[in-house]
Amino acid sequence: MWTPDEDGYTTAPEKDGEPAADDSGAPERSRRARYGRDRSGARGDRSETQSDRSETQSDRSGRDGERKSEPARDPGQVARDICLQQLAVRPRTRAELAAVLRKRGVADQVAAEVLDRYDEVGLIDDAAFAKAWVASRHHGKGLARRALANELNKRGVDSELVGAALEEIDQDTEAATARALVDRKLRTMSTAPPEAVFRRLVGMLARKGYPPGLAITAVKEALAAREDEVGAVSDVVDPDDLPDLIGDSDDPIR
Repeated sequence: MWTPDEDGYTTAPEKDGEPAADDSGAPERSRRARYGRDRSGARGDRSETQSDRSETQSDRSGRDGERKSEPARDPGQVARDICLQQLAVRPRTRAELAAVLRKRGVADQVAAEVLDRYDEVGLIDDAAFAKAWVASRHHGKGLARRALANELNKRGVDSELVGAALEEIDQDTEAATARALVDRKLRTMSTAPPEAVFRRLVGMLARKGYPPGLAITAVKEALAAREDEVGAVSDVVDPDDLPDLIGDSDDPIR
């Protein structure tokens, strides 16, 4: 016990039978108590963190187990979905869809069943596809019958269906289209040398599938209608040079 006096605080005299209080160990015990509480609190926090981590891993494992337990999709439905996705972009031939299904791992038997069904309901129609392709590519790109046949064959269209679609383009139609292509190209070649003009025009028609005879005739007629030196070249070009003219692949003008 402490009592005030003139010089500060002094220890009060002990009473009879009462021992003096010993505070020499009080600060040390206080530090130990605080340290013990801090450590126990930290251990508690780590335990909670480990518990949360265990619960998270358990939840993840549960979700993985649910996904693994999901039943496999019906192969037929998978094939139908793939076909509809392809047809939503543009019309497709049966052979094109079969190739996509095979690439996606669909069994050939399943693919055949789905494609047969789509044939029945009209979602696949190679005949209509061929006719639409011919009309679009001939009027839009000026392609001749031979080039159109090659494109349809690459897409798996039956040769009979290809022939039926090409009946829409007769010789007169093909010749008129060739002449229109030449006239349009001539308007952008006025400054080229006459021989180069003839060579490039014939090469352009050849690349679009026009027969050699039709190509050179269309170019000569178009050039003869002009009254400049370019038109005069049609009278001096040797038709026997046509294979060389068509085969010049270094020509930068297409």
